[in-house]
Amino acid sequence: MNNPALPDRAPFEALYQAHLGWLQGWLRQRTGCRQDAADLAQDTFLRLLSKERDLAPVREPRAYLTKVAHGLLVNQWRRRAIERAYLEALAALPPAATPSPEARELVIATLQEIDTLLRALPYRVRTAFLLAQLDGLGYREIAERLQVSERMVKKYMAQAMLHCLSLAQD
Repeated sequence: MNNPALPDRAPFEALYQAHLGWLQGWLRQRTGCRQDAADLAQDTFLRLLSKERDLAPVREPRAYLTKVAHGLLVNQWRRRAIERAYLEALAALPPAATPSPEARELVIATLQEIDTLLRALPYRVRTAFLLAQLDGLGYREIAERLQVSERMVKKYMAQAMLHCLSLAQD
């Protein structure tokens, strides 16, 4: 008996059955790893399932799946780049200063969240914010680097701070 309050899963199931193998192959070509490809394919379908979008009108299912999977693949590459950079920085520390595996995982997860939040900012706003926060540059130096006025840098910084405050309220 069909419950009209529940979404029809038949289009999703048909999409999954028809394209899972193809999507795994497409991802395997890009990752070079069968397990990563399988994980990303499952994540792709989970993303579609969680959106509860009607998939029946999708005319180009492979293009649609490719777009979703590509976004997940890029996120995976970013996460791995962040993890590599952090682990390289840790390798330079003396053994006594090396954090526990649990602490490392927490730091990596936090760095990934920060990266995601910063990527939500426009390029120049993000760059100005990072130059001020990480490099300790003043507005004049940031303006010179970005080839904009100091007034524009102030606007960028205000936008970045507003973004940070809005995230803190969530």
